[in-house]
Amino acid sequence: MNLLRKLLFPFAILYGFITSLRNYLYDKGILKSYSFDIPVIAVGNLSVGGTGKTPQIEYFIRLLSPNYKVATLSRGYKRKSEGFILADATSTAEILGDEPFQYFKKFPNIQVAVDADRKNGIEQLLNQKSSPEIILLDDAFQHRKVKSGFYILLTAYEDLFCDDFMLPTGNLRESRNGAKRANLIIVTKCPPNITELEQEEISVKLRRYHLSRNDNKVEIFFSSIDYDDKVYNDTVSLAVSDLKLTQKMLLAGIAKPKPFFDYLLTDKDEVMVFSDHHHFTESDILNIKSQAIDKIIVTTEKDFVRLEAKILRKQLFYLPIKSKFLSNQESFDTIILNYVGTSKNNSVSNCKTNK
Repeated sequence: MNLLRKLLFPFAILYGFITSLRNYLYDKGILKSYSFDIPVIAVGNLSVGGTGKTPQIEYFIRLLSPNYKVATLSRGYKRKSEGFILADATSTAEILGDEPFQYFKKFPNIQVAVDADRKNGIEQLLNQKSSPEIILLDDAFQHRKVKSGFYILLTAYEDLFCDDFMLPTGNLRESRNGAKRANLIIVTKCPPNITELEQEEISVKLRRYHLSRNDNKVEIFFSSIDYDDKVYNDTVSLAVSDLKLTQKMLLAGIAKPKPFFDYLLTDKDEVMVFSDHHHFTESDILNIKSQAIDKIIVTTEKDFVRLEAKILRKQLFYLPIKSKFLSNQESFDTIILNYVGTSKNNSVSNCKTNK
C-alpha cells in the first residue's frame, strides 16, 4: 500500500460508512428493490476490476444457452451511448462497451443488452417479442435496486477481498460483509497447482464474512484462467508454440495484464500497455502501427473488438481465455442448473417490489 493510499484512510472510513448505510437501507426495505419471476443470476465482486467476470459470464453462457434463451445485461462501461440498447448488426464496441460487444460477437444465439439501470434493462428485455428465459447480470453485485435470484461473488486469488480494505485506501467497493449476499463464491485466477490445504485455508478466511443460509457453509469454488493454445483473427489461427518463435507485439488494455504477457512474452517481443477499457485514439493507432511494422500484433479479446476495425486484419490476433474449475465443476454446474430449473418452474414473468 503506497503512502498516498495510507493518507486517504479517513476517506476510506467515510466511504465504508456510506456504502454500509446504503446496504442497510436496502436490507431493511427502506430503499426499494425489485425481483423478477425468471432466473436472474448476478455475477460480480467486492473490489474494483480484474477478478475475471468476463470469462465467468461466458462460462454461464456455454452452460445455459444450449437449453435456454439467455440474455446478458451489462451497464456497458465506458460506452459512447446512453440508456437501454439491445445489440444488433449495427452495434459496435463504442456503442455497447467492449465486454458486451465481445459476448455479442462470440455468442450470436443469445441476446446482449446494456443499461446502467438494470431494472429498466430487465423490463425492456422481458418486453421483447422473443424474451429471454434467463438473464445474466454482468458486474451487478452492488446493484441493489434489482434483487437477483442468485448471486455469485468473484474474488481473485492474489487479491482476496478478505485481505483488502475500502477505497481509496484499498480496492473494495463495499465492506467485506457484503459477501453475505453471495449464494456461492468463486476464487478466480488461481495457480493450477494450488493445494487442497491452501484451498481450505482460503475458504475458512472467506467464510468469516459470509452469513450462512440455514446454518450451511457457503460453497466456495476455485478456478483458473485457461489460455487457448492458438491465437485468432476473423480468418486464420496461429499456434502459440509457433508464435513464440516469431518477433511480435503484445498489446493489452485490461485491468491486470501480467498473466497475458507471461503466457506469450519472449525476449524478442515489444509490449504496449494501456489502461483498462482504453478507447484507442487515432494517435494511439498511429503509434501502434509505427512500432509494429512487419510484426504480428497479439492482444486480448476485449482489446481486439476495439481494434479490429482500425488495424489490418492479417496483422491483428487475439488470445482467447476461459474460466476453468480446478475441481468440483459438476457440483457447480448442478447448483446453477438446479436454481434455474426451480426458478423457471415457479415463473410467472412479472416484477415484484421488495419492501
